[in-house]
Amino acid sequence: MKLKLLAVTLGALLALAGMANAHGPSRQKAQMSVTLDASPDEVWEAIGHFDDMGWHPAIASTEMIPEGAPVDIPDESIRMLHLKADEGDPTITEQLIGWDPEKRMYKYMITDVAVEVLPVTNYSSTLQVKDKDGKAEVIWKAGFYRGFPNNDPPAELNDEAAVAAVEGIYQAGMDALAERFGKLE
Repeated sequence: MKLKLLAVTLGALLALAGMANAHGPSRQKAQMSVTLDASPDEVWEAIGHFDDMGWHPAIASTEMIPEGAPVDIPDESIRMLHLKADEGDPTITEQLIGWDPEKRMYKYMITDVAVEVLPVTNYSSTLQVKDKDGKAEVIWKAGFYRGFPNNDPPAELNDEAAVAAVEGIYQAGMDALAERFGKLE
């Protein structure tokens, strides 16, 4: 009886171990913040408009879809970001999913992007400006999956590539804000 129980237990453990490698990607996270030498309202005025991401150095233009669409209504406001590029017109389409101007915050998700442009899927993010002793603390955070949904992703679509790409976008934005307003921390 003990031998049979041991065999069943060992079999179950081996089955679970195999399943652990077969689950696919895990949700990744990125977060970055910077404290700027400006008031929260000044910084929110610069970055708090869903229809204008011109403050970010990678964005060539922001287009609301359809033209004239609302800019601050969750689930109705959709923007297409046209990225600066040497060739082609790479774009990222995003949908507003939360808007709270009193908290100087909006939430959005990517609804369409080629993994060659940004190696992520199921990306959602929050951009917020908090008051930190009268100065603006910008917090940008996201959750997402890598661009390759199965096991054994190619290097350009793995977890590390996805995190590095998102962190690179955030860093470029934070650097641009620090240059514009001055950085405290």
